[in-house]
Amino acid sequence: MAARGKKLINDPNDVVTQFIEGLAETYPCLQYLDGFPEVKVVLRSDVAVGTYDKNYTGDRLNFGLAAEEAKSEGYKVEMVIVGDDCALPPTQGIAGRRGLAGTILVNKVAGAAADACLPLEEVAEQARHAAKLVGTVGVALSVCTLPGQEISERLGPEQIELGLGIHGEPGIAVTEHQRVDAVVTHVVKQILSLETRYVPITRGDRVILLTNGYTIIKCCCCISSVKIAKLGATPIMELMIATRKAVRELQLEYGITTDRVYTGSFMTSLDMQGFSISIMKSDTTILQWLDASTKAPCWPAGTDGDRQKPAKVAVPAPPSCAIKSDKMLQQSRELTKEGCILEASIEAGAKEIIRIKDSLNEWDSKVGDGDCGTTMHRGAIAILDDMKKCYPMNDAAETVNEIGATVRGVMGGTTGILYDILCKAAYASLKGIKTVEAKHWANALQASICAISKYGGARVGYRTMLDALIPASEILRERLEAGDDPLDAFVVSSEAAMTGAESTRHMQAQAGRSSYIAADKLASAPDPGAMAAAAWYRAVALSLKSAWCHSKP
Repeated sequence: MAARGKKLINDPNDVVTQFIEGLAETYPCLQYLDGFPEVKVVLRSDVAVGTYDKNYTGDRLNFGLAAEEAKSEGYKVEMVIVGDDCALPPTQGIAGRRGLAGTILVNKVAGAAADACLPLEEVAEQARHAAKLVGTVGVALSVCTLPGQEISERLGPEQIELGLGIHGEPGIAVTEHQRVDAVVTHVVKQILSLETRYVPITRGDRVILLTNGYTIIKCCCCISSVKIAKLGATPIMELMIATRKAVRELQLEYGITTDRVYTGSFMTSLDMQGFSISIMKSDTTILQWLDASTKAPCWPAGTDGDRQKPAKVAVPAPPSCAIKSDKMLQQSRELTKEGCILEASIEAGAKEIIRIKDSLNEWDSKVGDGDCGTTMHRGAIAILDDMKKCYPMNDAAETVNEIGATVRGVMGGTTGILYDILCKAAYASLKGIKTVEAKHWANALQASICAISKYGGARVGYRTMLDALIPASEILRERLEAGDDPLDAFVVSSEAAMTGAESTRHMQAQAGRSSYIAADKLASAPDPGAMAAAAWYRAVALSLKSAWCHSKP
């Protein structure tokens, strides 16, 4: 039996009414039409408006009825129909092409023309002109779930659907999930097809691109404008990635320049996940209407202006690992015994993190956001890549500093910052020491712990990586002061690190995302950050002992 979709609603029958009430409370520029809630219409509070809609039979009938009723009461009414769907072949009947997210661009043109006090006939003509210039194609990863209804199983977990309508009507094809670049390439090609010639856009034209959110994926080609519509639950990050590809595809494959690019939620379809691309041919008048100011809640700000300006401004950056590598490698082309041991130890620690990636993610899914293993894995891979190119292994301090630069560049988030702080503090402690011995590494570890505690606020018992590193540091210093063999001291301290990490199962988190999790939930897994720290520390300690023993004559 299919499951019902989970939604944060009250009675499914009241969803539209309560949504409109919340919308009007949020935006003072909106008001109900007289007769609400039986008449579910929202208007601008400062003007009277006419009406038109997108091409669906039900929509045309309802808006047509409204138009006729308005006429019968003496109102002057024009009706404009938008059919921007480029996914389906030309229809043989009277239905015509479906109206999709390209309607949003036509709405904006008509609204701005009306706001400029053009006569109704001219407003309608501007809208019809815009409607002829736009095309759209949608893509969905999931089908929307109506309030109170069962979840649709039309699409499998590894399938996507091309060419859907905004109400979730089936598209032209169901295919296997693909990289978004491939999907966007197909969508743009469909919109600009020379066979259907749905939009009058050719090489050398200028267009407008729109990415629309919370609705079926669609693409629109119109008046020098390309539009990408976001469906349902599609994150803005994914929409931006699709927009990036669409702009490049237009420029490189079709010789078409984008005058404006809009990305966001404009025409929505409940929880459907996907996006649509709309492309509109651009001209001076269209741009004038699109750039006109508006109080429409979801119309993006800051998108007007000259797109001939570079997308990025070059800013000088610190020398990267790759830039510094030649000089470093020249200085340390032949590794000393200590350099070889350091290299082997770093490699061992990175490989151990790679090995336990899935375990870290599993623990983090129970007490955090589930990506600790992925984040640490990304840093480990980068370290293995950079260490052969630009780590001066004969200089321990500089090598530690370079590790910090590596993780800062690829790990991101809190974890990346903490490990960069750890490396910077260790570097400061080791800098200037010609021959780095065990006591110096112990001091560097202590300095790193102090820095992390200072800036992160964590202490022992807070359920963080310090619950592994602090016991390791204490045992290492204790064993070295007692005169133990340094290699044995490192191994014993690594055991303390692992014990400390495991003990986090019984701690109530005082820092990080885990601090928001109930104690009984935390008991199901150790802190993944502590386990990661203990894992690489233990691997480094064991490698040190093994490499040193093998290096003896």
